[in-house]
Amino acid sequence: MTPTLEVRNLVKEYPGVKALKGVDFDVRAGEVHCLLGPNGAGKSTLIKCVSGVVEPTAGQILLHGEPLPVGDPAASLRRGVATIYQELDLVEELTVAQSVFLAHEPRRGPLLDLERMRRDTAALLRRLGHERIDPRTKIARLRPAARQVVSIARALSHDVRLLIMDEPSAVLDDGEIETLFEVVRRLIADGVAVVYISHRLDEIRRIGDRVTVLSDGRTAATGLPADTPTDRLVELMVGRAVERLYADRPGNVGDVVLDVRELRRMPEVRGVTLQVRAGEIVGLGGLVGSGRTELLRAIYGLETPDAGEVRVDGKLLPPGRSNRAIAAGLGLAPEDRKSQGLLLEWSLTKNVSLADLARFQRGVLNVRAERAAAREHLRRLQTVPDDGERVVRELSGGNQQKVVLARWLLHHCRVLLLDEPTRGVDVATKAELYRVIADLAANGVAILVVSSDNGELVGMCNRILVMREGSVVFEVEGERATERELLHHAVAPVETADLIEEVR
Repeated sequence: MTPTLEVRNLVKEYPGVKALKGVDFDVRAGEVHCLLGPNGAGKSTLIKCVSGVVEPTAGQILLHGEPLPVGDPAASLRRGVATIYQELDLVEELTVAQSVFLAHEPRRGPLLDLERMRRDTAALLRRLGHERIDPRTKIARLRPAARQVVSIARALSHDVRLLIMDEPSAVLDDGEIETLFEVVRRLIADGVAVVYISHRLDEIRRIGDRVTVLSDGRTAATGLPADTPTDRLVELMVGRAVERLYADRPGNVGDVVLDVRELRRMPEVRGVTLQVRAGEIVGLGGLVGSGRTELLRAIYGLETPDAGEVRVDGKLLPPGRSNRAIAAGLGLAPEDRKSQGLLLEWSLTKNVSLADLARFQRGVLNVRAERAAAREHLRRLQTVPDDGERVVRELSGGNQQKVVLARWLLHHCRVLLLDEPTRGVDVATKAELYRVIADLAANGVAILVVSSDNGELVGMCNRILVMREGSVVFEVEGERATERELLHHAVAPVETADLIEEVR
């Protein structure tokens, strides 16, 4: 049987860069073909070529055995190729129905046929098993899992035969991921071919049929079974075996540096008390929406708490004053590094020195000293490239995260708040970031880290706190923690089955 999609010896060259150097793989109707590879391997370029956003330099893209128009997204969509990107392009002020039919709205004469839009949207949502999502609801009111479902419904409104999903689980918790998988299973049962891109190897085994691994713009292996051992997949991705994923837990824990007492920011944060000591890594687990990110923002002063206090080295911080928090030695690597942690069009040097410009000013800015200091810390973190004049937007996700960390290394932070620090990066880069975080703790930095990956918390933290509905409900030593136990406390007393069903 002819595959739904065939990619043959695909090459894409940019000035000075060869992003794809000969990629081959195929996808069959009714299967989930997973695409793996380290940051910079060419995954994004490949899917842009298939979806028509980018025109390849050489090679073939065949859909049902016929050449797919290159460099023409509208033509690809008409042929049944739809792509859901990691950063969903939904307009928050539009309704679900308006989002599903955006740019191809049904009309009754010169007017939009709103009733038909709602009716057809409801039918698509029923097909996906999510009829409880109201077509009249605004996107801004939906949880991330429901937004993913709306994006899939929008793709299906075009009679899609090939669906490409780029890191679809990046902002979902465990229950929402299972909801997403149920949707994918419905699609492949209808004969849709799915390309599923993820850095999470456990997801590959749960949802995938076959796996293709890209490395340095080439196909390292294709058609592998989804249960291929982790060590083998990692070796194919990075060209070598990653001997240890997690660094040793910090052992030399000192005095309390960060002291949070009864901090409230209603309704997300409901009276949280915690302490982090010098040289200690404390993890914050829980589901998306449990208040973890809001807690970090309140500690850092980006949000003004309703009550409670934050002390660093015993000194009380004024609430809602992030500039005073920075001066006291706090640093924050936010969840969305691109929109909240970096100035993408600025150079690496400017992003690293952002919190310490006064250090390099004596009437005028000492550019040479600024560049030297930035490069020292970029090299310490093994940032690629470490050229301070490069624009941050050009770096991979993992290296962008290192730029954020380099900023706080330069600032000599006493406390570092990390919100999902390894989201969207490959296994080898995760191992590097774990080493960096452990080294910071070994040098006496107190670290509070939020992660939706319970395995990550178990592997790297001295202590783990679990939040639920704005409160800390459980604490355990990292060495004694299990992923199952953390998930249990994150979802209780809500029944897991109810959690999986509820996506709004």
